[in-house]
Amino acid sequence: MANTLTGLLPTIYEAMDIVSREMIGMIPAVTRNSTAERAALGQSILVPITTPPTLGDNTAAVTAPNTGDQTVNNVAMTISRSKHAPIRWNGEEQRGQINAGNFNGILMNQFVQAFRALTNYIEADLFTTAYQNASRAYGTAGTTPFGTANDLSDIAQVRKILDDNGVPQTDLQLVLGGAAMANMRGKQSSLFKVNESGTEQMLRQGIIQNLEGAAVRNSNAVKAVTKGTGASYTSDTAGYAVGATTINLITGTGTVLAGDTITFAGDTNKYVVLVGIAAPGSVTIGNPGLLQAIPTSATAVTVGATAVSNLMFSQSAIQLVTRSPQMPIGPDGRAMDMADDVIQVTDPYTGIVFDVAVYRQFMQLVYHVRLAWGFQGVKANHTAILLG
Repeated sequence: MANTLTGLLPTIYEAMDIVSREMIGMIPAVTRNSTAERAALGQSILVPITTPPTLGDNTAAVTAPNTGDQTVNNVAMTISRSKHAPIRWNGEEQRGQINAGNFNGILMNQFVQAFRALTNYIEADLFTTAYQNASRAYGTAGTTPFGTANDLSDIAQVRKILDDNGVPQTDLQLVLGGAAMANMRGKQSSLFKVNESGTEQMLRQGIIQNLEGAAVRNSNAVKAVTKGTGASYTSDTAGYAVGATTINLITGTGTVLAGDTITFAGDTNKYVVLVGIAAPGSVTIGNPGLLQAIPTSATAVTVGATAVSNLMFSQSAIQLVTRSPQMPIGPDGRAMDMADDVIQVTDPYTGIVFDVAVYRQFMQLVYHVRLAWGFQGVKANHTAILLG
């Protein structure tokens, strides 16, 4: 069988390059496990998580110390999505556009849209799992961060949350929505004054690199998150110590959703809910839990207002696994289906490997750009929300 997709490789890679330069902020910010292997929907994949080593004393001896063994932990990730973006042409449509000289340009733009649709879906998934698996929040709902000229205290305060949680000082990521990024570009003049910032990238290209130890990224997926309807809740009278993560709420009504922020009377910390309720019951907040004890009396609980959840996190706090979708195995032991040709192309920016297939049909053909993936927030204490 002739290889029918080789001639399209320049078009496919050009389309991928266009998408890679867009506002894809979450994908490059998280830890990615991307290979050309195939995986089925619902399949569990173990992602290794290394732990810090145990330090030893430097003591002179004849032989080196018999130390260094480590237990490598893992997180079980589930392939929860398997999607494809189709591009179909029949002969009449194709001939008309070829004669007009438009076919190659239209086809490239269709591949652009196919890659964009998949990456936008992944971006939205990563944003959701990140804000629903955070520890605490800083800022005011409805007030866009960085709105005060020459004031970067917003980033300093949200980073303080992570610092207090003991987050590693490397690989910090700050992913902002459009409004926060616009304020940073428009109001923080120190970032585009070359003599102060040390670079002209912000002034000439609008590029923000590392800022206060965090890689600054922009993502269209960062949106306003509608809060639950919970009202008039209080804690029970059991009392809860510092570090508690499960708190029983009574008397109130309505929903408290994963990703909502809640505060307790007398405590200014804004805790992020991991597991919510639809009626009185127990909510779970992110590690490290309460920073201030709740007394043995009914304590009022306030559910935060609807807000944009900008994010700061350590790269390892959010995990993304991508694979090629599973195809049936033929008698010869190789994956196969009805496709005339299947190729795998790697996005050099993210490392994600996409499947591209072509199917011949009756007087028409269809291309599929496809991918399978799973995602998970694994460390709430390494993730914080900057409200806007």
